[in-house]
Amino acid sequence: MRTSRSLAALALVALVAAACGGSPRPVGSGAFQISKDTPPAKGPVDSVTWSLYGEPQSLDYAYAFDYPPNTVLANVCEQLQRITPDLKMQPGLAVASSAPDAKRWVYTIRPGVRFHDGTTLTADDVVASLQRHLDPKIGSYWISAFTNVASVEKTGPMQVTVHLKKPDQLFNEEMGTSAGTVESAATLNRAGRSYGTPDGGVNCTGPYTLDKWQKGQSITLKRFDGYWDASLKPKAATVRNVFIQDPSTRVNSMLSGEVDGGYLIPMSGFAKLRNAPNGKLYFGPNTTAVSLIPTNLKGTLGDVRVRKALSMALDRPGIIKAAAGGVATPAKAPGATGAWGIAPEAAKGYYAKLPEPAHDVAGAKQLVQQAGATGKKLVMTTSTVAPEIGVIANAVQAAARSIGLNVELRSVAPDAYSALFSDPKARSGVDLMMTTWYDSTPDPLEFYGILQTGNFSNYGGYSNPAYDKLVDQANTQPNPAARAAVVARLQQIAVDEMVWIPLYEVPHSLFLNRKVTGAPTGITQLMYPWAAMLGSAG
Repeated sequence: MRTSRSLAALALVALVAAACGGSPRPVGSGAFQISKDTPPAKGPVDSVTWSLYGEPQSLDYAYAFDYPPNTVLANVCEQLQRITPDLKMQPGLAVASSAPDAKRWVYTIRPGVRFHDGTTLTADDVVASLQRHLDPKIGSYWISAFTNVASVEKTGPMQVTVHLKKPDQLFNEEMGTSAGTVESAATLNRAGRSYGTPDGGVNCTGPYTLDKWQKGQSITLKRFDGYWDASLKPKAATVRNVFIQDPSTRVNSMLSGEVDGGYLIPMSGFAKLRNAPNGKLYFGPNTTAVSLIPTNLKGTLGDVRVRKALSMALDRPGIIKAAAGGVATPAKAPGATGAWGIAPEAAKGYYAKLPEPAHDVAGAKQLVQQAGATGKKLVMTTSTVAPEIGVIANAVQAAARSIGLNVELRSVAPDAYSALFSDPKARSGVDLMMTTWYDSTPDPLEFYGILQTGNFSNYGGYSNPAYDKLVDQANTQPNPAARAAVVARLQQIAVDEMVWIPLYEVPHSLFLNRKVTGAPTGITQLMYPWAAMLGSAG
């Protein structure tokens, strides 16, 4: 679901106030406070059991575009850049990066880094890892990050140069995501199509190695004693990630102490876990917003009046109470405010200029009539993959009916829901789908750039030449403030044309048993080695 950033619908995510300052504005009785960190660990632990809401389909970094695989891989594989828990960029496997001109990124590879099999990291490994995203036979989910890449080549014993077709400032930041993951070239060659599977495994440079993958049950990670970064030396000898799909079972496993913690807590379990005697529920910074994606702009939703009408018919406070336990804020834009890390203060001003989401059923009905869409049918997907998906789908269906639209709900299996974000064929006949979409970088261009014509994640096929030119203009701006100013114009267009229909933003969530502590609370756990920080609380 983001997951693909998409399925993300499973998660609760993104927060307005964390990156932009001020206090959260919760709806209903779900007041919450944002904590950036948990208390630091005081000592080592033998093992930690961690809860994932689902099993990764693959641990191949080229397909790591959702919460379960990224939660695991954040501790196993590393990128050229590192995105920290406070949404800052710092050197990762590239000790330095530079742009000699607007069409080149040059990376100096960190010396002395070892892969889990004991071999040493070289420039050849970096070239092989990045080039996979350009191979259509691989079908990387991160191809959008490489849209402007012409070639990747070794230009020194420990130097790699990325040649661009046109300027791309965002590319360097994407090197802190799975797009910038480095794997052993020998492993990729040897494993072939089995790479990232339970049989093929992975061989990266992170603080943990992939020890055992028991299909349908768990993935166990083992501390890598040869890890290069002494500041992130793991305190837990092993981390066992267990797959628990049922939301109630997940919550009960935390209450019973069967598992020590987990991210993306089911919203239905907030009340119980807030009062848990054996642990604490945390809310952390996020870069995510829950939205509706019109996936067929050639159909009924191709008329912007219909999209605006559907937005106006939605009772966002009611949806937040029912779907998010009140722990959320209505969203004014599809890109989360927490994703403006490059210019958080300016973002507050840009966001303030956007109109508040209107709830006007009468006005919405008039727009539908003006568009000649009264009585027309829309197909929206729903799934049991997360309770909030069904809640929101039902709310959309009821709201649409009140303004003269007919929404048919099409239920799909959890795997099929994820496929909506990676396979155009899966979206055939679908007009609308829900997403909980997160940004992996602190740059809002990451989200607004996907609405450019032809982008892999531009699911509705939106096309606007003026918008496309602004995306390119933003990508030429090395100054973060100047880039953010251009992105603000993109944000305004996306809202005016209702390319995606924003619903709400929620904080990232984490539960920790009182025996362990140290894990970061925010969304960057998907890129940052969070498990290395886990240890004993006493």
